[in-house]
Amino acid sequence: MGSAVSSTRRGEDVEMVKSVELYERATRCMPGGVSSPVRAYKPYPFFTGRGKGSRIYDVDGNEYIDYCLAYGPLILGHAPEEVKEAIKEQLEHGWLFGTPHEGEIKLAEKIIALYPSIEMVRFVNSGSEATMAGIRLARGFSGRDKIIKIEGGFHGAHDGVLVKAGSGATTFGIPDSRGIPSELVKNTLQVPFNDATVLSDILEANAGEVAAVIIEPVMGNVGPIPPEDNYLEEVRRLTREHDVLLIFDEVITGFRLAPGGAQEYYGVIPDMTILGKIAGGGFPIGVFGASRAIMELVAPVGEVYQAGTFSGNPISITAGIKTIEILERESAIPRINALGDRMRAALTDIIHDSGAGIEAYVSGVGSMFKIFFSPSGNPVRNYSDALTCDKNRYMRLFHKMLSSGVFLPPSQFETNFISLAHSEEDIETTIEAYKESIPEI
Repeated sequence: MGSAVSSTRRGEDVEMVKSVELYERATRCMPGGVSSPVRAYKPYPFFTGRGKGSRIYDVDGNEYIDYCLAYGPLILGHAPEEVKEAIKEQLEHGWLFGTPHEGEIKLAEKIIALYPSIEMVRFVNSGSEATMAGIRLARGFSGRDKIIKIEGGFHGAHDGVLVKAGSGATTFGIPDSRGIPSELVKNTLQVPFNDATVLSDILEANAGEVAAVIIEPVMGNVGPIPPEDNYLEEVRRLTREHDVLLIFDEVITGFRLAPGGAQEYYGVIPDMTILGKIAGGGFPIGVFGASRAIMELVAPVGEVYQAGTFSGNPISITAGIKTIEILERESAIPRINALGDRMRAALTDIIHDSGAGIEAYVSGVGSMFKIFFSPSGNPVRNYSDALTCDKNRYMRLFHKMLSSGVFLPPSQFETNFISLAHSEEDIETTIEAYKESIPEI
């Protein structure tokens, strides 16, 4: 890849000279030239120069409407002015203390007010760290070792949950990772999404041994796959019946489907909630929270240990507070959910009306959407269904859309997101790009 590669965008030749040069440099010093696997795609990823509003700009000056949005955190869009000003003000006072500060209390109080499952929180640095600590806490609370996760559910890249995981692991066909001793995952049981019968059977077979069920209420890292009617209610009923903690991993859905996340949207209250992404306003953060009885087992009050130098850092906390304030003030979530409804309806019409015999299914909820290239356009209900989808066709669509000035996540198994910065015009422009691209793939 020693020469510039050109692509066609809106009828113009676009040179990717700088991205090619940077990619060649990156592959010499980072595995695959990236810092996270899903960012890698053939022949090379573009390198970003800046982002603003609903747009992302590569180093060669090309502009894209962004529906990746850093895989979900940027619900206000890129570099919102109010968040930027709040961060600048905090920077004047410092950006890391290693001591408590008032901002932690303010964000904690906001979260507790919005999430009825939460009476106390602990701030950490990522969703992965939050799920890892949350599972440890569930085991400490229950005195049991086994956990149940959903096939294809992604709860971070730590050893105990990297089993039939979604996200980049699914993209590259590696649901398990080398380097994880088998004894570390022997207590991780798997069940399919949207199948309460199998969950019931597993709970029965392991009665008295399961500490927790951890679940994305909307699967986000094999698509977006919503729960079917009454599925979450059944999961809640079964976990109560077996005295098993229910953990909602709302790293993606928290503050996106509703201010109180998927548990507010669907009316199902878990025992523990994991938050991240939006909660940090675009800066690194993770949160786990539960009842006072559970959370007071966390050190220094209790005997479940968790610690971190950067936990509750003032920059992430400040950005999270301001982001939530804007979401509440602007009634933003109903607006972007309506844009999601518009997008999904339009994509369904395009597929049905294309005349090209495209086998595809449009999935999503709220401001999350995706086209699955599933056999015969069958609904995608779980991980197994997602694996039947045509990854190559999706990547052809990805490149077609990119050449039309629309950036989608470069994987069949990731979610497209809409932000408050997206306009009606952005949505219409994107729909037109889909109309042109889908018949050509």
